[in-house]
Amino acid sequence: MSKTRVYELARELNLSSKDLILKLNELGIKVKNHMSTLEDEEVNLIIEILTDKHEVKDDENKMECIENGNDENNQVKSEDIKIISVPPFITVKELSEKMNINSSDIIKKLMSRGIMVTINQQIDYDNAVQIAEEYGFLVDKKEEDDENINILDEEDDEKDNEEELLPRPPVVTVMGHVDHGKTSLLDAIRKTKVSQHEAGGITQHIGASVVEINNKKIIFLDTPGHEAFTAMRARGASVTDIAILVVAADDGVMPQTIEAINHAKAANVPIIVAINKIDKPNANPDRVKQELTEHGLVPEDWGGDTICVNVSAHLKTGIDTLLEMVLLVAEMQELKANPNRNAKGVIIEAQLDKTKGPVATVLVQKGTLKTGDVIIAGSAFGKVRAMFDDKGKKIKKATPSTPVEVLGLSDVPEAGDVLVALQDEKKARLIVEKRKEKYREYKIKQKQKISLDELFNQIKEGNIKELNIILKADLQGSVEAIQQSIEQLSNDEVRIKVIHGAVGAITETDVMFAAASNAIIIGFNVRPDSKAKSLAEKEKVDIRLYRIIYDAIDDIKAAMKGMLEPEFKERELGKAEVRAVFKVPGVGNVAGCYVLEGKILRSAEIRIVRNGIVIYEGKIASLKRFKEDTKEVLQGFECGIGIERFNDIKEGDVLEAFQMEEIPR
Repeated sequence: MSKTRVYELARELNLSSKDLILKLNELGIKVKNHMSTLEDEEVNLIIEILTDKHEVKDDENKMECIENGNDENNQVKSEDIKIISVPPFITVKELSEKMNINSSDIIKKLMSRGIMVTINQQIDYDNAVQIAEEYGFLVDKKEEDDENINILDEEDDEKDNEEELLPRPPVVTVMGHVDHGKTSLLDAIRKTKVSQHEAGGITQHIGASVVEINNKKIIFLDTPGHEAFTAMRARGASVTDIAILVVAADDGVMPQTIEAINHAKAANVPIIVAINKIDKPNANPDRVKQELTEHGLVPEDWGGDTICVNVSAHLKTGIDTLLEMVLLVAEMQELKANPNRNAKGVIIEAQLDKTKGPVATVLVQKGTLKTGDVIIAGSAFGKVRAMFDDKGKKIKKATPSTPVEVLGLSDVPEAGDVLVALQDEKKARLIVEKRKEKYREYKIKQKQKISLDELFNQIKEGNIKELNIILKADLQGSVEAIQQSIEQLSNDEVRIKVIHGAVGAITETDVMFAAASNAIIIGFNVRPDSKAKSLAEKEKVDIRLYRIIYDAIDDIKAAMKGMLEPEFKERELGKAEVRAVFKVPGVGNVAGCYVLEGKILRSAEIRIVRNGIVIYEGKIASLKRFKEDTKEVLQGFECGIGIERFNDIKEGDVLEAFQMEEIPR
C-alpha cells in the first residue's frame, strides 16, 4: 500500500503544510509534522472532507478508519512545528543558516534537481520550499516589500517636508553649434586650458566642474552639446536646470544652434544665450539677436524674457556677468533639495577602469552620499569605497548638486541610470536581483513609442494629448509649408506640435531627439542614413517618408480618425554607391556601382540619394555585370546600372533599390 506525505497532500489541496496539519488535528488525525505519512484510505477521506464531497456524520465514524487515533502522544502541538520565513529569492547560504543545515547538502539536493548553484547564488521561492520541506520545515512566504523594488523608479520618491528643503547650486549644460566656442567658454569659466590638451587625450576630469562666484557654486556638465543632453533625457534622466546657448557673434544662428534651442525647449529648461567671439572684427551681436527672435528667443533688451550676454572666451570678458545671470535664473527657479535623507542621484558617465574597477560619475540630486553607503544604480550595486570631487580630491560626503566620482559598484551602470543609497545591503541585493529579472520588461515599457498606426487608440485611451513631430525636408520652404499645414490639424483632443524642423537627411541626432520626446519623424524628399535607421529600429521610433506634402497631411488626418490603413509597404532590397559614370552612345549615362548592402534586382524600383536628399525615383533600365545582362547583383560586387529617363547621375550618389509590397487589410 502506498503512502503519501503530509506536504505532498498539502500541495495537491493547494494548502500550506501548516494549515493542513491543523485541519488534520481537528479531524482527529494525529501527525507529527509535514514529513509524516498517511495511508491511502486516510488520504481519500481527507480529500473528500476538505472538498465537501463527503459528509462525515459523527466523530466516531471518522475515528473508525484511523488507526491509533486515541494515542494522545501523537497529537502535534502547532508550536512544535518548525517554521522558517523565506523571501521570493534567497541565497543558498541564507537558507542553510535558517535551517541550520550544511550548505553543501543543500547544493547536492539542488544539483540532483538539475539546478547548478554556488553558496552565494540565489534560488527562487519554489525551490527553497521543496528543499526546506524535505528537511521537515514549514515555509512561510515573506512577501517582498514593493516599496523596496519601486525605489528604483524615478516616480517613487520620498516626499520631503518644505522646511527640510535647503537651496542647492544650479546644474548647467553648455550647448550650441560646432566651432562656436563651447569648450573655450567652459575653459574660460574654469580658468583652465582643457581644450589645448583635449586632442592628446591628456584631460583628466569627471564630466562635471564646480565653479564659485560670489561665494555661490554653479555645476557645469562637460557633456559635449545637445547629443549627450538628449541621450540622458532619452533614458529618463532630467539633470539640467539651465542651458547656456553659445552663439558666435560673427557667425549667427546655425542649424545645430536651432537643434539645441529645440532640445532645451522640449526639456522645459530655461535658456541663457552667450553671444561669444564679440572681440572678432566682424562680430554683430544685434544680428544674432534678430535671428534668435525668429526661433522664439526674444532678448530682454528687446522686450522679451531671454537673457543674452556678450562674452569673449578668448579675452575672458563678460564671464562674470554670464555667471551672475546663471545665479539670477537659478534664484528665480528656487532650486532646493533635502540633504538629510538617503542620497539619490543620476549617473552622468561610467566606465570600467583597469585598476579601479567600475567607476561612475554621479550627480547627487537629493540627500547626502557618504563613503560606506550601500548604493544601487540600474542593475549594479555595491558600497561606496571612495569618492573624488571634480578636482580629483578624495572626499567623504557629497551634498545635493555635487558631482563625484564613485568607486565600489559591482558593474558598470548606464549613463542616465538613477542611483539610490539604501541602509540594508541584503535589501540592495534583493532589489538588484528583482531589477535584473524585470529589467527587460521595464526597459520595454520605458521605450514604448508612439506611431501613426497606434495614434487613434492612444488618443481614445487619453494617453496622448500632444503629438510631437520632427520634420526634415529637402528645402527650407518645404519645412515651413509642411509645418504650417501639420500644426493646423490640431483639434480638441490632441495638439500637433512640430518640435524641430530642419533641412537635410534624417540623422542619429534626430532619432535620439524623437526617442527622448516621444515624437514621430516625418521626412519629405529626404532619407535616414544607415545609423539613423538602425537606431530608429532599436528605439522603436516611427519614421514616415513622403514625396508629396498632401500625402503626409492625409496620413496624419487619417491616423487621428483611426482610419489609417496603409495598403503598400516599401521593402528595401539594397544600396549601391556610384563609383564612376560612363557615357554610352544612344543610351545615355550609366552608373558604375559598388553594392554596399543587400542586393540590386533588375525588377526593382530605384531611388537616387545625393547628400541625404532624394533627387529622383524611377525604374532600372539596365543591370549589367561585365557587359552581360543580369537579374541581380549581390553585396560586395560591382555592376553597371542604367536608370529610365534619368541622366544626371554623379559620382558619390547612393542608389537604393526597393520593391512595394501589398499589405493585406
